[in-house]
Amino acid sequence: MPVPELDATVVEQWHAEGADLIDLLAQARARLGGVAAVRLAPGATGSPTVLVTDPGAVQHVLAQHPDRYVKRSHRARVLVGDGVLSATGEAWKRQRRLLQSQFTGTGMRRYEQRITAAARTIAERWAEYARTGERFDLGEEMRRFALDTIWRSLTGHPVDATTERELAAVARVVAALPTLPAGAVAAQQAVAADSAVIDAVARHAIEAARQGPAGPEGPGLLHVLLDAAAERPEYTDRLIRDELVTQLVAGHETTASTLTWLHLLLDRHPTAREQALAAGPEGSPERRDAVRALVHETLRLYPSAWILPRHALQEDTLAGYRIEAGTDLLVCPYLTHRDPELWPEPEQFDPTRFTTPGRRPSHLGAYLPFGLGPRACLGTQFALRESTTLLEHLLPAHTPLFHSLPTGAAYSITVRPDGPTPVTLARG
Repeated sequence: MPVPELDATVVEQWHAEGADLIDLLAQARARLGGVAAVRLAPGATGSPTVLVTDPGAVQHVLAQHPDRYVKRSHRARVLVGDGVLSATGEAWKRQRRLLQSQFTGTGMRRYEQRITAAARTIAERWAEYARTGERFDLGEEMRRFALDTIWRSLTGHPVDATTERELAAVARVVAALPTLPAGAVAAQQAVAADSAVIDAVARHAIEAARQGPAGPEGPGLLHVLLDAAAERPEYTDRLIRDELVTQLVAGHETTASTLTWLHLLLDRHPTAREQALAAGPEGSPERRDAVRALVHETLRLYPSAWILPRHALQEDTLAGYRIEAGTDLLVCPYLTHRDPELWPEPEQFDPTRFTTPGRRPSHLGAYLPFGLGPRACLGTQFALRESTTLLEHLLPAHTPLFHSLPTGAAYSITVRPDGPTPVTLARG
C-alpha cells in the first residue's frame, strides 16, 4: 500500500509561516507515524519525500539495504568537494577503506595523546579565565578545542593562531549552507571568498606535510593521504584537499556543537554533572562511563547527523508500504530519538538512560547519532573519546555561568545553538 501522506494544508501553513523543516517533519511523524510521505513545497507534483523515523524502517534503509537506498549528493559538497562525506559509488568505497583503519583499534590509539594534549591546552586556558574572571563564548571555546584536536590529528602540530583564525571560514560556510542558491555554480560564488581562504590553508598544510618532517606529535592523517597518493593516481592534491576539509568539518563542527549543547544542558540540569563526578574517582572507569553517558544523552537530543537523505534506486517495500523507484527519503535521527514510544519522557535530559540496564531501546535503529550502516560516521569513536577526555579535564574544576542563552536551535549540517553562549567560570 502507498505511504500515508501529510495533508497539503499542513504543508501550506508551514510554508506560509516560514518555519524550519524540522517543524514540518515533526508534524508528519506525529500525525502519520514512523513512515510518512510529505511534499516539501506547496503544490509540488511527482512523488512526495518519504520521512523515515521508525527504528525498523531506519535499519532497513541504512543498514540492511544500503544498495537500494543510496546517497546521491551532499549539501556540503560546495565545501568538502569529493571527500568521503559526499563521495558515492566505487570512489566512496576506496576512500572509506583507506580512512577506516585510522579511526579504529591501533589507529585510534595513535590519536589519544593528541586528544589529551588538546584537552590540557583548553584546561590551562580555562584556569586562567577562572582566575581573571574573563567572559568568553563557550561555543567558540568548544570550536577552538575541536579544531586543535583535529588539526593535531591531521598534521601532527597544534593549531596556531593564524590557522585558527583562517579556518573560521569553515564555520561560516557551514552556517551559510541552508541559504545557498540551489545551483552549484551560484553556490560556489556565494562562498567564494571563504573557500579561497580554506583552499589556501589546505595547500599550505599539504605542502608542509610533503616537504617537511613529521610534526612534534608524529605523522598525521594528512601523511596517510600523501602516502596513498604515491600509489593511487586518484589521490590528487585536490582530492587530498577535499579529504582534509571533510575531516575538519566532520571532526570539528559536529564535536563543537555537541559539547556546546552538553554545557547548556548541564546548566539546566546541574545534578547530572554532580552525579557523573560522584560515579567514581578521577580516572576511574566508573567516572568515564558516567561522563560518556552525558555525551550520549546530549547526542540523543542533538544528534551529529540529525537528518540523512537517501534515494531509492529500485522499488521496495518498507514497513509494509510501497516505495517507488526514484523516491527521495529523509531518515531523521533527531525525531527517532524523541519518539516517546522508544524513549520515555523524550524531552527530558537523563544520562542514566545510558548507564542503567534496560533504560534505552534495544533496537539498533532507535539510537543513531552518527548514522547507521556502511555510511555511518567513520569518526564515531574519535568523537566520543575526544568529548569524554575534555569533560574529564573540565567538569571537576569549572562550572560555566551563562550570561545569556540561545533561544533555540539552527539546523544545518549539524543542529547547533542559534545564538552566542557568553560565560564566566565558577570554580568546581
